[in-house]
Amino acid sequence: MEKDLVEYIAKSLVDEPAEVEVRVVESERFTVLELRVAPGDMGKVIGKHGRIAKAIRTVLQATATRLGKHSVLEILD
Repeated sequence: MEKDLVEYIAKSLVDEPAEVEVRVVESERFTVLELRVAPGDMGKVIGKHGRIAKAIRTVLQATATRLGKHSVLEILD
């Protein structure tokens, strides 16, 4: 559920949606979602002063909390 949400949001923001990749890493305490995009789209996902990245993380946290989980988003180069 969270993976699909992050993937949908990221693909909506970037110029190269085929390059969007979301990988899920489960641990005992939380779920880490690793987001990779094309190098030219990195700024579109992070946003000015990190505002877009923060908004994506907020939506992810709300969804995870509703499901009784704790999720973390990492945006990788």
